[in-house]
Amino acid sequence: MRLWSIHPKYLDAKGLVALWREALLAREVLRGEIKRYGNHPQLRRFRDHPLPEKAIENYLIEIRKEAEKRGYDFNKRKTGRRHPIEKIPVTSGQLRYEFNWLCSKLQKRDAPRYRELTSVREIEPNPIFEVTEGGIEEWEKVNPDAAVKIPETLLQR
Repeated sequence: MRLWSIHPKYLDAKGLVALWREALLAREVLRGEIKRYGNHPQLRRFRDHPLPEKAIENYLIEIRKEAEKRGYDFNKRKTGRRHPIEKIPVTSGQLRYEFNWLCSKLQKRDAPRYRELTSVREIEPNPIFEVTEGGIEEWEKVNPDAAVKIPETLLQR
């Protein structure tokens, strides 16, 4: 399960569809409807939120909004309404890590999309997150393949 902290606009079509499915699964887990993945580290920040189900609902809405911009028809009935809740903190190091991880995937499966991302100057989070300074989040299971390569100068904030 990967619940990206980066804005869904960076994902390719395959990544966006996968994120939608995984976020729907995460919502089921947070609601207690299924037991598997219950201890998944990606869910920790949602579980730690004072209103976890509303936080994941807002997350799903942002994914659906990105899908609509691209002309995809993600089922609106699978999301409710936006909730006025506090944002979830995410570190700048986590955003860089995820962006690099995505780029490593795109180098292999979508080279044109990868090249587009090399022009990114500031990595935006999913709007439900608020960026704080710091390294990679302690809950992240670091993948050595994510060490790929957008030149550091492109990732300066």
